[in-house]
Amino acid sequence: MGYRILLRDHRGLLSIAFLAMFSSSLGQSFFIGLFQAPISARLGLSAGQFGTAYALVTLAAGFAMLRAGPLLDWVAPRRFALAVLGGLLTGVALLTLSPWWLLGVLGLGLVRLCGQGMMTHLGNTLAGREFESLRGRALGLTGMGIMLGETLLPPLMAALLVWLGWRQLWWLFALVLALLWVPLLLRGPWPAAPGQRPVRGERRHGPRPFREARFWQLLPLLMILPVTMTGLFIYQARMTEDLGSSLAVYALALTGMGIAKLPGALLGGRWVDRLGPVRLARLYLLPFALALALAITLGGHLGIWALMVGGGLAMGAQESIATSLLVRLWGAEHLGTVRATLSAAMVFSTGIAPALLGVALDLGASFSHVLIGMLAFLVIGWMLAQGVLASPEARGCDAIPG
Repeated sequence: MGYRILLRDHRGLLSIAFLAMFSSSLGQSFFIGLFQAPISARLGLSAGQFGTAYALVTLAAGFAMLRAGPLLDWVAPRRFALAVLGGLLTGVALLTLSPWWLLGVLGLGLVRLCGQGMMTHLGNTLAGREFESLRGRALGLTGMGIMLGETLLPPLMAALLVWLGWRQLWWLFALVLALLWVPLLLRGPWPAAPGQRPVRGERRHGPRPFREARFWQLLPLLMILPVTMTGLFIYQARMTEDLGSSLAVYALALTGMGIAKLPGALLGGRWVDRLGPVRLARLYLLPFALALALAITLGGHLGIWALMVGGGLAMGAQESIATSLLVRLWGAEHLGTVRATLSAAMVFSTGIAPALLGVALDLGASFSHVLIGMLAFLVIGWMLAQGVLASPEARGCDAIPG
């Protein structure tokens, strides 16, 4: 019933948040990875040089999120969305049209910042701040925008490449997104600016998460999935070889992961509203922990399927749990600042994690040892977060009727 009420009474605002999440696909690794070879060729970069440039612009986008993300706490959301969309389209133009590699790399950075970074930030912050009793469900619905992109775009782009070049595909997708945004920007039910702009020179009020011990205690728990799943994606060939499986099985299991995200998002959102984010934060990683244990002990095709499906269930639920938990601890009025800080930390960690895993594999570690390390990281992160989850601020009124 909660989802029906949301779709009936708040279709416009949900459409804005959902489209923001779907628009983030243009800057997501899965989409850019489809065109890595032609982009590298156009910019005159080798595969290694492209990887280095990609890591650098991703880290730069993380730092930019720390400055630009908190603006959503006082800038009108429609104005914010217009600026982000403009930056995203500018990035596409630079990446596809610039004759100089440096401007092309700058375009790639804008696509990463405004796509994966700011569009995701906009969608999650709107859904997390503008809904109260049905916040979990709203976040679950809007999160399906990314799932739609992950499921629909790879086969669609592969099919269209038969008739169009990669640049024409980017222009077409950017044009479709712009046309989808126009009616919402003109007539959408946009909320007003949530707060007052800080006076220049005045001492800043509000949270500074990097200076709070509870943020650092909570951070490993929320970073487990992005860090570990990034490692599994990047080192898929080594993982399938060491576990005695194949890349064909992995490709099928990826589809299973996409399907598993749907019940993860819908059930996770519903349970957040009924049980509260604190209880769910203690439990939602259990499917992934069991998957890691199965992969370590049994390996083979079953291990690959367990990792993808268990990871999909947990990833589908994470966003509604994490954002609701941030609102519980820091308040909806500061959600833009805290979410931007969390997003930046995740960007930094997912940029560093593949390098650390690569060093471990180069030193002779098997992928089973890597999975044991991931499971240990999960357990340590869960234990570190317990003090914050047991605090009076987190417990609050942990069950919301509905």
